Amino acid sequence: MEGTFKEKYWKYSLIGAIVLIGIIIFSESISFLSGFLGAITIYILVRKQMFRLTEQRKWRKSIAASVILLEVILCILVPTFLVIWLLIGRLQDFDLHPNAIFATMQDLILKIKEKTDYDLVSHDNISTLTTMLTSLLQKIVGEVSSFVMNSIVLLFVLYFMLISARRMESYIYDLLPFDGRNKNSVLQEIKVMVRSNAIGVPLLAVIQGVFATVGYYIFGTPSPLLFGLVTCFATIIPIVGTAFIWLPLALYMGLSGNWPAAIGLIVYSLIVISNVDNLFRFLLQKKLADTHPLITIFGVIIGLTLFGFWGVVFGPLLLSMFFLLVKIFKTKYLDQKEYI
Repeated sequence: MEGTFKEKYWKYSLIGAIVLIGIIIFSESISFLSGFLGAITIYILVRKQMFRLTEQRKWRKSIAASVILLEVILCILVPTFLVIWLLIGRLQDFDLHPNAIFATMQDLILKIKEKTDYDLVSHDNISTLTTMLTSLLQKIVGEVSSFVMNSIVLLFVLYFMLISARRMESYIYDLLPFDGRNKNSVLQEIKVMVRSNAIGVPLLAVIQGVFATVGYYIFGTPSPLLFGLVTCFATIIPIVGTAFIWLPLALYMGLSGNWPAAIGLIVYSLIVISNVDNLFRFLLQKKLADTHPLITIFGVIIGLTLFGFWGVVFGPLLLSMFFLLVKIFKTKYLDQKEYI
């Protein structure tokens, strides 16, 4: 009896120490969460390449990992950094001329009042909004340093994940609290969901951004390339999506007196930009994963709040894992019939 009590004491004390230290480590490294999530995402995408280089072609692990890191830098980090830097560079022009923002917004409000006889906002509110916009732009510029730091963390963590890939996967596999069949189901779900969202979301964003930019050029919107880039990022906004960009643009063009172009942009956006997303999403689902739209929508909403940018990947994964675990619990325990 005494031995059993001691064993339970040691067991639960150990669990408590693990949980406590884990919480401390997590809370102190939360600013690097984006880098860790990025490393996990990219690892799942490149693990097969690592195994092919080291197990089939007999490359040294350090060389193979270094080659893969170089690919990540050239194909993912550098293009992402250039796009963000270009976008911030264009937005800084507005930051340097806050009066121009004020004049543009005031002009838009006056046009709305002339057309509808409705005073949208007061002069004081416009001033406050302009100040908030300037502050927001400055904050976005400040996020560049965070992006660089998390990119370094991503590369550092990814390198050691690749070096110890087989040993790490075996260790995680042993820790999962399921039987062999359910372990495989969980790991397969993680692989499929991460691959689907890590490849599908950016690809759909680029495709919609390209079609949106073409439409902006055709109908003569201001700064079509800038708003095309912004449209790429707007694709991750749940429900609203790209309409968050092209609808205000069309409204502004219409209130400026160019109603034919405004109506044309709205029609083009509804027919082309919105439907090209549905078309390519359907094609990608056949290649990657047939995820229910509600999981994607609510997963992104939850994920962006919890994980930031990587929430577009790990939000839907979180929801999918929840339903998978419920299914495992139901199959393992609730569906077992007892016969008297």
